[in-house]
Amino acid sequence: MALPEQLQHLSLPMVAAPMFLASGPQLVIETCKAGAVGAFPALNRRDSQGFEQWLVDIRSALADYESATGTQAAPYAVNLIVHKSNGRLDADLALCVKHKVPIVITSLGAASSVVDAVHQYGGLVFHDVISIRHARKAAAANVDGLIAVTAGAGGHAGSINPFALVAEIRQFFDKTLLLAGAMSSGRDIAAAQMMGADLAYMGTRFLATEECQVSDAYKQMVIDSTANDIIYTPKISGVNANFLRASLERAGLDPDSLKHESTGLNLQSASGQKHDGAWRDIWSAGQGVGSISGKSLAGDLIEQLKQEYLKALEQGQQHYLKYRTISN
Repeated sequence: MALPEQLQHLSLPMVAAPMFLASGPQLVIETCKAGAVGAFPALNRRDSQGFEQWLVDIRSALADYESATGTQAAPYAVNLIVHKSNGRLDADLALCVKHKVPIVITSLGAASSVVDAVHQYGGLVFHDVISIRHARKAAAANVDGLIAVTAGAGGHAGSINPFALVAEIRQFFDKTLLLAGAMSSGRDIAAAQMMGADLAYMGTRFLATEECQVSDAYKQMVIDSTANDIIYTPKISGVNANFLRASLERAGLDPDSLKHESTGLNLQSASGQKHDGAWRDIWSAGQGVGSISGKSLAGDLIEQLKQEYLKALEQGQQHYLKYRTISN
C-alpha cells in the first residue's frame, strides 16, 4: 500500500521517535525541516498549557521555514499515552484536535475514540506495538499505522526479532508499517524497507544531537556505550525497557541483578508521568548506541542518513542486477 499523502514528500523515510524528557521543539523543528518526521511526547511538558505552547512554536517555526524557502517541511507527530494513569489524555487530545496535529502516536492503549477524533480533522494515528496481540488490537481500532517496536529498541522495547514481527504483521496489516529497534544508519533504513516496513523509527540515534534536550553527560554516555552496555529489565518502571548500564551503576544499582531481583524502586508509572526527576539520572537507550561516535546537529545527521540510505539503495540495485544476470 502506498504511503498516506501526508508522508509522500519525505526526503528520508524515517521518524525521529518521541523520547521521554529528550525530544523537544528544536529537535522536532530541525528534523522536519530536514525532510523527516519529528516527534515528541506531550508529557515532556508538565502541563497541557505548556504542551499547547510547544504546538504553537512548532507550527509557527515550520510555517516560517516554508514561507522563507518555498520548501515543504515534513509533518510532525505528538505521542499520547492512552492509559488510565494519564490524567491529561482528554485535555491533550483536545489540543491535538484544536491544532490539527498531523500525526498522533499512541502508546499503552489503542483506543478507537482517539483514532476517530484525529481522523475527523484528517490526521493520522500510529500505534506502538511489541507483539502480534497488540498489533491486532490496534488494527481493529482502525489506526493508520503500526510501529513494530522490536528487540534492541530504546525505551519500552519488545523482545521479538524484527524479521519475525514484521513478517507476521504484514500477514494481516496492509497500511503503514514502521520498524523500531537498534537502527542507526541509512543502510538500516533501507534494510527495514526491504523487510516490508515503510518507514524507520529511530530514537537513540538522535540522543547525541545538539538539539536533544538531555544533558551533555547523557549524550557522552551514549557515545561511549556499546550494545553490551544496554540492560533490558522491567524492574525500573514496571515495563520491560532498555537502560544504559553506567547510569544504573551510578544510581547505586546492580545492573546484573535487575532481571532477577526487584530494586524496590517505583520511579514512575508506565505512562512516564511521575518522578521525572529520577529519570534524569537513570537513562534509556537502545542497542544501536555502538554506531554513535559523536555529537551532531540534527540536520547534519539526517543528511548523513540520506547519503547512507541512497548508497544502500544503489548497492541493492547492483546486487539485484548481478543475481538477475546469474539467474538468467
